[in-house]
Amino acid sequence: MTVHWDITQAPSLKGKVAVVTGATGGLGYATARGLVSRGAEVILAGRNPAKGAAALERLRTDCPDGAVDFMTLDLASLQSIADFTQNLSGRTGSVDILVNNAGVMGPPKRQETIDGFELQFGTNYLGPFALTARLRPLLCAGKGGARVVTVASLAALSGKLVFDDLQARHHYTPFGAYRQSKLADLILALELDRQARQHGWPIHSIAAHPGWAMTDIAVSRSSNPQGLRERLLRRATLVAFTLFGQSADHGALPILFAATAPQARDGGYYGPDGWGERRGNVTEAIVPPAARDLQLAQRLWQVSERLTGTALS
Repeated sequence: MTVHWDITQAPSLKGKVAVVTGATGGLGYATARGLVSRGAEVILAGRNPAKGAAALERLRTDCPDGAVDFMTLDLASLQSIADFTQNLSGRTGSVDILVNNAGVMGPPKRQETIDGFELQFGTNYLGPFALTARLRPLLCAGKGGARVVTVASLAALSGKLVFDDLQARHHYTPFGAYRQSKLADLILALELDRQARQHGWPIHSIAAHPGWAMTDIAVSRSSNPQGLRERLLRRATLVAFTLFGQSADHGALPILFAATAPQARDGGYYGPDGWGERRGNVTEAIVPPAARDLQLAQRLWQVSERLTGTALS
């Protein structure tokens, strides 16, 4: 299935409330702008208020009639997630679209979240898991059910869950940890779909990936890579994304398709249709065997509930 699709084909989203994490730039901003253009009220969620203010100003210029706001959310902090959901509950009775987009990629040295999780696993996966769990009442309150879109990555294809060292305390490699977190994101999306059907929740869980999108997370040089191998790998990534990748606007299309298109199916996974799913029109993406492993998913689910202190089952 390949769809020559863009956001103008999405139905009207007037009256719907959307939350997009990591929305102050890159894919998150492009996704938020697309949702606003179809009439949704969009909450930009991010950890940097200054970037949030700049994103709001830009978005109000791009979409002068749009209803947009910024709320502080740091997915590397379980307390911040709890505060965000409490504050959001005070201003809306339902959330119709949740896009779990925010993330970090490949810090050269192992770092930890405020709660002691490896930074990438904590921010890219455990944070979205806890956020989705805490928002479940609002997600279930909307008419027709909410869509939860979890942004995975091509990196999930080679990801591996290392249950005896999920926090990479014994062995850390920047992109090994990233691949693990993105595989976990894909498992989250597929297992949330199964849980929703099992429990009768009106939640539509769909995954998407942007291919090779030219965003700060993919090509930033600011993380000061250590060692020749790491520097060469990051330089090669920049060259590859430049030659074979696509813009953030195009990378956001599978995400927007998953969030809005009537033909996007529950439990689906969408990405670009070009060579290696790196760029192109929206299509069904390849799901790695590990993401279809039900025992693996159930084990990760139980571990995630224990680590985050939240229940999504």
